[in-house]
Amino acid sequence: MSTAGIVILILVVVVVAALAVGGWLITRRRSLQKRFGPEYDRVAAEQPSRAAAEQELRGREHKHAELELRPLAPDARARYAAEWDEIQARFVDSPSDVVRECDELVTRAITDIGYPTDGDDERLALLSVEYAATLGRYRDAHEISLRDARGEASTEQLRQALVHYRTLFAELLGEQPVPHTGDPIATEPVASGPVEDGAINDSVPTPVPGSPPRRLS
Repeated sequence: MSTAGIVILILVVVVVAALAVGGWLITRRRSLQKRFGPEYDRVAAEQPSRAAAEQELRGREHKHAELELRPLAPDARARYAAEWDEIQARFVDSPSDVVRECDELVTRAITDIGYPTDGDDERLALLSVEYAATLGRYRDAHEISLRDARGEASTEQLRQALVHYRTLFAELLGEQPVPHTGDPIATEPVASGPVEDGAINDSVPTPVPGSPPRRLS
């Protein structure tokens, strides 16, 4: 083969290899975007480059794979659901206490499943691998809980925190519960029209000073 032919062959091999690597990188990127959803965009905005963001997310996947996760047993799910109902029913009377207790309840459930809870950042990072769709709501709820501990959260923010906690809590229990009649955070539809079965309603009545406590029916 002539020198020119060898050069052309080498160039073809290089181009094919580059196309293969490019296609592989695109496939990996799409896989990360599909798995992490909004969390992908959030991390990409925080990191100096898209490559660094994707390295961070792949690192989360590797750490998550090393966890010894276990689904909650049926009796544990029943206990958690009953405790949630009891806590939620007191929102009108004590919204701050209820949001704090919801934060603690969700953290306990996360721990029982097998996620580490030593630090907020590590917990959120590992949860994003499995619960990326609702992680943003949990992140917002936890931030509101921290603000409330400093006396900086409004009643409306506490109401939203409770709704956000319930979204992740339902996923942790492996279900999408239909709101109870008299549910203090689901008495009215968010928008006009019927609420589909299994939907989590975001409407929460504002506590009225001096009003009698509302109970689950």
